[in-house]
Amino acid sequence: MLNSERQGKVVELCSDLMRAKSMSGEEQDVVDIMEKFFRMHQFDTIKKDKYGNIIGCIKGNRPGKKILYEGHMDEVPVADPKVWTHDPFGAEIENGRIYGRGATDMKGGLSAACCAAAFFAEDTNRDFAGEIYVAGSCHEECFEGVAARSISEIVQPDIVVICEPSHLDLRIGQRGRAEIVVETFGRPAHSSNPEKGVNAVYKMMQIIEGIKGLPVNNHPVLGKGILELTDIKSSPYPGASVVPQYCRATYDRRTLVDETKESVLAPIQDLIKKLQENDPELEAKVSYAWGSEKCYTGAVIEGERFFPAWLYNEGDDFVQAAYQELQKNNFSSQISTWQFCTNGSHYAGEAKIRTIGLGPSWEHLAHITDEYIELEQLYGAVSAYMSISKGLLDM
Repeated sequence: MLNSERQGKVVELCSDLMRAKSMSGEEQDVVDIMEKFFRMHQFDTIKKDKYGNIIGCIKGNRPGKKILYEGHMDEVPVADPKVWTHDPFGAEIENGRIYGRGATDMKGGLSAACCAAAFFAEDTNRDFAGEIYVAGSCHEECFEGVAARSISEIVQPDIVVICEPSHLDLRIGQRGRAEIVVETFGRPAHSSNPEKGVNAVYKMMQIIEGIKGLPVNNHPVLGKGILELTDIKSSPYPGASVVPQYCRATYDRRTLVDETKESVLAPIQDLIKKLQENDPELEAKVSYAWGSEKCYTGAVIEGERFFPAWLYNEGDDFVQAAYQELQKNNFSSQISTWQFCTNGSHYAGEAKIRTIGLGPSWEHLAHITDEYIELEQLYGAVSAYMSISKGLLDM
């Protein structure tokens, strides 16, 4: 349990972070607040990279493992502040809750990690073997795992703790995410003489119907590898009496462990080939979406929108080291997986770094109107991270 002074510190930091608007590419104010906190609590090193990620490190008196606590600094926009009953950037406290955008996703987890590292160093007088890192990452809402690549390159952690909301349960995996683009190409004509053209939308309709019949993989722990149509566009738009010569459909694909970039696209590629055997006018291709965004530093962050799944076993030594220490400190944490995608897609999925997750608040409170975090969850996350640090560093 935290004493009242420490509770006040974590509430203050969380509130400061929540008052700082930080949509993707606008995280500078959050970085400044975190840097001030790191300096105030005498973190040994503070680094910022080209994307604007910030990394603070507290070193123990003896060599040992590197533990990285990671949370993203960006948040989704507030569409209409008028429908909120609390100021979305006011960090108002009422009935044991802090209200505001980013409370759950994920300035609560980020502030808890910062405070836990500082309190752990204070309680141990830094007499521990290893190094504790806390990182705030950019652009996660747009690119899960892309900015994280720079963090893992700088830190080279032995174990990562993702601080996304889990209601203080211990997470050991997640489905990944891919944004798949299907394109069809036709031939324009005046719509009064459609037979002289090739309608790209009609061609797309064949593919969409075929995709609906494709089986998706299923994992006993992670669930289904969902493939869902999310938008469709044609060109020219508006049509103005023109047969559309181009159509683009986007699919959200939730990926499972052992699925690769190639294996995820293969069924759709095979479907297109099969349809082309019966329709020589069908011209189509499938690929992953490519994204490009500007960071507040001026750097450009970009990448293919394929983010792999990951999963560890409950019995893995680092999972049990964290879990057993949580149990010793009276946390009733369960071991489970996330349904959404996190920066773990890079750390565990790409870089194969041992990764677990735990964070305050419920997952379903992310991105909603009147988003909030319960103070008890916030305090609990600080204590849980201190317990996890002890468990992992003592391995």
